[in-house]
Amino acid sequence: MRPKPHSRNSDSTAADAARARVFAVDAAVLMSELKCSDVAVIDLVGRSPICDLVVIGSGTSQRQMRSVGEAIDKMGKERGSPVWRSDADSGASWLVFDFVDVVVHLFEPGQRAFYDLEGIWPDAPRVSWRGAASASQRAS
Repeated sequence: MRPKPHSRNSDSTAADAARARVFAVDAAVLMSELKCSDVAVIDLVGRSPICDLVVIGSGTSQRQMRSVGEAIDKMGKERGSPVWRSDADSGASWLVFDFVDVVVHLFEPGQRAFYDLEGIWPDAPRVSWRGAASASQRAS
């Protein structure tokens, strides 16, 4: 297994933090636009050695979730931040995309309730993303 690329947790800059936050918000907006529900962005700076932001959303079907996953992967590539690693459980009811500073989880609602990732960090701040312009709107 190759080592995980340099993460901003160990030696960060304000620009890295801002880029990660924009990426997480844009991922949340994209997931919402693609009909995911209950999308949340959790700020884990200082709380997790793994990443700084987690984006969590619920999908409606395996097909829709795969489609959303492909769109998130494409967004990362277009921004010069390709997914470092991705995985799915055997039933494709949980997809995860690790962009180093941002980790995106896409769940089938029952799986999401079972794993309750939000419950791991109940005191972590939630990042407001609703009302944020999508990347395509900002480019116009």
